[in-house]
Amino acid sequence: MKFRLFRSSAAAVLLAATTALAFPAHAQQQTGTVKSTHGAWSIICDTPAGATAEQCAMMQNVVAEDRPEIGLSVVVLRTADNKAEILRVLAPLGVLLPNGLGLNVDGKDIGRAYFVRCFADGCYAEVILEKPLLDTLKTGKAATFIVFQTPEEGVGIPVDLNGFGPGFEALP
Repeated sequence: MKFRLFRSSAAAVLLAATTALAFPAHAQQQTGTVKSTHGAWSIICDTPAGATAEQCAMMQNVVAEDRPEIGLSVVVLRTADNKAEILRVLAPLGVLLPNGLGLNVDGKDIGRAYFVRCFADGCYAEVILEKPLLDTLKTGKAATFIVFQTPEEGVGIPVDLNGFGPGFEALP
């Protein structure tokens, strides 16, 4: 099972359709209203500028235990057409982009996703949450996302998967 990368034009449409719902890297800067909490995950809803309906995402903000300057926002959302779910991770500026974002769940290497775009608040990696990855996240206990500052130096950032399954099921 590997992270799936956006490579098709349909995926580019999905990316464009979901860019409106981008949450910032730090919890104190987040917009929207927390609708519910499921373990370590919160469901946050907001109506983006120009949108006619409220959009919701499941989110967790995390910081590397030994590197407090390196934090991630991990977001799960449904596309506007409800045909796919996306895992979006916002990493800070300064990460090494060619190495991508690594993922381990319960000590097992899941793969890497490449960064798709950087903005002033950081760089985004996105994957479509296909059933094998979704099942792994639902049944897993702990995930580690890995960002690289040099080709050799990866920084592991723990993400608590407690509540991922119930949170995902509650996501509107």
